[in-house]
Amino acid sequence: MKNFTYAITTVVHFGKGQIEKLGAEVASRSSRVLMVYGGGSIKRNGVYDGAAAQLRAHGVEWTELPGVEPNPRISTVREGVRLCREKGLDGVLALGGGSVIDCSKAIAAGALYDGDPWDFSAGKAAPEKALPLFTVLTMAATGSEMDNIAVISNPDSNEKEAFGAPCCLPAVSILDPSYTCSLPASQTAAGTADIISHTLENYFSPIETNYLADNMAEAILRACVLYGPRAIEAPDDYDARANLMWCASWAINGFLDMGKPVGWSVHRMEHELSAFYDVTHGVGLAILTPNWMRYVLSEQTEARFARYGEAVWGLDRTLPQREKAETAIQKTREFFNSLGLPATLTEVGIDSTHFAEMARKARTANFDRTFVPLSVEDIQEIYKMSL
Repeated sequence: MKNFTYAITTVVHFGKGQIEKLGAEVASRSSRVLMVYGGGSIKRNGVYDGAAAQLRAHGVEWTELPGVEPNPRISTVREGVRLCREKGLDGVLALGGGSVIDCSKAIAAGALYDGDPWDFSAGKAAPEKALPLFTVLTMAATGSEMDNIAVISNPDSNEKEAFGAPCCLPAVSILDPSYTCSLPASQTAAGTADIISHTLENYFSPIETNYLADNMAEAILRACVLYGPRAIEAPDDYDARANLMWCASWAINGFLDMGKPVGWSVHRMEHELSAFYDVTHGVGLAILTPNWMRYVLSEQTEARFARYGEAVWGLDRTLPQREKAETAIQKTREFFNSLGLPATLTEVGIDSTHFAEMARKARTANFDRTFVPLSVEDIQEIYKMSL
């Protein structure tokens, strides 16, 4: 294991009815907030009314920014920043899933930055301070409610880029699994794929000496395999929803890569899919992940895949190592298929037109420290395998 510093300062209130703690938490830090959300679902599932009642009861004023896109756009971030400055707001309240929370992080940081908030995503600046951020989660997927990362899209340049800073960690997150029961099966499936991908990106690391992190990753993966289908088959299954929600937070809050840092491969490749085609993030990950696995499988990596097969898919430990590795990869594909997720890029309307440019833009220095370092040509080949 390598040296590390770990600090998560987000206060998490988990469980049914925990929105009752929102008003006091916000009022202790802010008096006028920007309420950020996406479509109309929060007004159907009670999240909006519950949050508004809490703010009203504790004397907190708010301005609304609705309409955040599934892949949040920099134009929406800029509008949020404008509202914060114009109205003198001193906090941001995100009601929604990862896209809404990511957008809110960029707004919270951008409101206290003199330049264009796209500078953060473009790598021209790093946030040094941000308005307090509060979240009420409505989808288990990205884990943005408990990390400091935001991913923002710029349709004008076909870019989707991430940035992160300690100041972007939410101050308080309300995690009520019952708010996710009304999600369509397709969103639950995509969210489950996202949780699995976050976990796999950390699990497949050249450093395999963090016993605790590896075993916790395997537990998260087993939980997704168990509870993902249950949540789809029985949307009101609270235990299924609760387990998925807590797995989502811990898959990406930094714990799984402590002592074993690794560059992420599949997420970076998927960001280009979303940037060029606006595909659902979890769908893109489900398509790419098994093909990335197949591409990087070798004599040097098969032991890790074999362990994954035993620990997550229950494969017989006496099977030949290569057979276990290949079966584990096939099990991964079959699981995504069982959730109703597409298996190919063709199914979501993507062809090879932009593969060369996507691979070139995806390939950063980060790929030199991934589980298996990949070149531009390697990335392009994985895209082709995914057609």
